[in-house]
Amino acid sequence: MSDTPSRKLAVIVHADVVGSTALVQRNELVAHDRIQDAFRRFSATIESYGGIAHELRGDALVVEFSRASDAVCAALAFQSANAIHNVSLGGDIRPEIRIGISLGEVVIADRTITGAGVVLAQRLEQLAEASGVVVQGTVSETVPARLPFIYESLGEVVLKGFDHAIAAFAVRLKRGEQLPPPELAATATVDPPMPKDNAPIRDGPAAHQDIRFCTSADGVGIAYSVVGTGPPLVKTANWLNHLEYDWESPIWRHLLLEFSKDHELVRYDARGNGLSDWDVEDISFEGFVRDLETVVNETCLERFPLFGVSQGCAVAIAYSVRHPERVTGLILYGGFARGRRKRGSSDETEQVDALLTLIRQGWGQDNPAFRQFFTSLFIPNGTREQMDWFNDLQRVTTSGENAARIRAAVDDIDITDLLAKVSVPTLVLHCRDDAVQPFKEGRRMASMIPHARFATLEGHNHLILENEPAWDRFTEEVRSFLANDLIN
Repeated sequence: MSDTPSRKLAVIVHADVVGSTALVQRNELVAHDRIQDAFRRFSATIESYGGIAHELRGDALVVEFSRASDAVCAALAFQSANAIHNVSLGGDIRPEIRIGISLGEVVIADRTITGAGVVLAQRLEQLAEASGVVVQGTVSETVPARLPFIYESLGEVVLKGFDHAIAAFAVRLKRGEQLPPPELAATATVDPPMPKDNAPIRDGPAAHQDIRFCTSADGVGIAYSVVGTGPPLVKTANWLNHLEYDWESPIWRHLLLEFSKDHELVRYDARGNGLSDWDVEDISFEGFVRDLETVVNETCLERFPLFGVSQGCAVAIAYSVRHPERVTGLILYGGFARGRRKRGSSDETEQVDALLTLIRQGWGQDNPAFRQFFTSLFIPNGTREQMDWFNDLQRVTTSGENAARIRAAVDDIDITDLLAKVSVPTLVLHCRDDAVQPFKEGRRMASMIPHARFATLEGHNHLILENEPAWDRFTEEVRSFLANDLIN
């Protein structure tokens, strides 16, 4: 019986032996044994970094990873070890491997993996030198900057089977640096703080996160996840999300673990960022609302509370007004009804224009100073580790152009006319000294929603962190609200 086909987004490694035909012609038995030995050693390295070897096709290997950092580390670790191993071999049959790494959609069925992601990895592998590794530009953007890699641009290349140019980079280890061991590769050489119960990160709900894909009415692929058990709780998307990396991040992990303890937490990456489609025509507030509608319809939820952060609050409000029969309550943190262009301040408009220019020019640079500007606004009281994580999360979550488009759409939001139409119980929370969205905007929003409860939190961070006093007050308020019979 054949397996049911599954479609997913994955990091794919394609490895091939350089000049395998010539090696076989020299001595077929020796070549066969040494090629198979090379792939056995590579498979062991792959497994240690959390990869899954799907197929060995003669002199080529196809591998799946969930994280780009693991894939690149495994590839470089093997190439280094293989070079040393080949020196010890006698004769002139010394298999060299070239490796390509892509991020793309694949289909897995009958123990076979196919799809655009596999084809792209194969094409990139053909660009690599003997014992080299070539990665797609998207892969290089997804790998945390703290890993000791050097990327050499091969330019925008046109590859067979693809109708648009692909950015390609040869990657190698920095001179004098060492690769992180497998258990640290995924955390980019920095150990994130442990959850409060001191359980390993991967032993919590994150290990059981179920990531799936659906398609919006305008054809955009949206990635969403479901984790935890209990009554449903839907979190709307915000600036910026990545379903996988958020679980590892000290910026988001505590919040996600808290709400998935006793709820079925549904969340998603909005269009233009994370694991959802990046190459989209429409990045707008209406598009963001469609993303939420698509995920809710896909998961077949009937009634549920919505939890919004920042611009996710406006998305939640718009959905609740359009679908009041499905929403049991709103939890709105750090939100606003008017974007910065809609607040009537010429100073804010000038700041918006300057920020958009900064994003477009500096987002993708290796120097994190540009992204650090946003990090300092979002979590000014964050630790160095938290700030480093947020810097990297922004870089891997979207491109500079998409970041600018998302930012522009957020600044143009104005749902003031919807506030009086909210008909469900609502809890609004806002930090008094929030540097991203002013406290007065949160208070204004709450005052215009009928019967909304407003809770003031003490703090400066736009994204609430686990190590600040406001976290305990936040969880108490939210849990009390969710426990209300009107909500559940």
